Amino acid sequence: MEQPREKVVLPKLSHADGSPVRALVVDDEPSLADLMRMGLTMAGWDVKVAHDSFTAVKVAREYRPDVLVLDIMLPGMDGVQLLGKIRTFAPDVPALFLTAKDAIADRVIGLTAGGDDYVIKPFSMTEVLLRLHRIAERAGVTQPDAARLVVGDLSLNRDSHVVKRAGRHIELTATEFELLTYLMENPRRVLSKAQILDRVWSYDFGGQANIVELYISYLRKKVDANHEPMIHTVRGAGYVLKPAP
Repeated sequence: MEQPREKVVLPKLSHADGSPVRALVVDDEPSLADLMRMGLTMAGWDVKVAHDSFTAVKVAREYRPDVLVLDIMLPGMDGVQLLGKIRTFAPDVPALFLTAKDAIADRVIGLTAGGDDYVIKPFSMTEVLLRLHRIAERAGVTQPDAARLVVGDLSLNRDSHVVKRAGRHIELTATEFELLTYLMENPRRVLSKAQILDRVWSYDFGGQANIVELYISYLRKKVDANHEPMIHTVRGAGYVLKPAP
C-alpha cells in the first residue's frame, strides 16, 4: 500500500520591505492561468495574468514582475521570443517555462534562451510553487526570513551577523556589515553616496563622501575575493549589488 505523501509547506516569500513577490503568468489556456493565479495568490504572491504575448509585454512594462511564468506555445510570439522581448527592458527578470513538450531538445531550447527552469504539463501546483520559490530566492528578489538576506550565493543574517559567500564565512567590521546589509536590502538598485551616507553613517559627511568609496573597496576585497564581482560602480550614480552571472 502506497504511503501518503508528506505535505510540502513552503515559507512565505516577500521583499525586504514586506511587500509580496510579483509574478506575471502568461498562458493562452484561461483555466490553467487561473489555476496558477489562485495557487500563487494563496501562497502570498501578487499575480497578474496575460493570455497572449503582446498583452504580456504591456503588462510587464507597467507591472515590473519579479518572476515570469511563460507557456512556450503562445499566439503571436512564443514564450522564448516573449522572454527575449521582456528582457530588453527587464534584463534580470527570471523565468519559468511551462511546456507540453517533453523532448530534451525543447527543454534545452528554453534553458539556452535564458529560462531559469521549466515544468512539463501536466504538472502539480506544489512542484511549480517549489520551483518558483527556488528561482526567486536565487535571484535575490525575496526574503523567506526577516533576519536573513540572500542575493545570489551571498547570505547575511542580521541577528547572528554571520555573512557567507558560496558557503565561505566572511568576517566584517560593524560598519562593513551595516553597509553590506543596506546593499543587500536593495539588490539591483543603484544607491547613491548620499543615500549610503544617510543610512550607514546617519548624517552627512559633507566633503568626506570618499568614506563611501573607501568602505566599498573594503567590502569588495572581502565579498568579491576569488569570485565573480557582485558589487559594481555605476559611474556618476552610485553603487549596486547584484547576483554574479
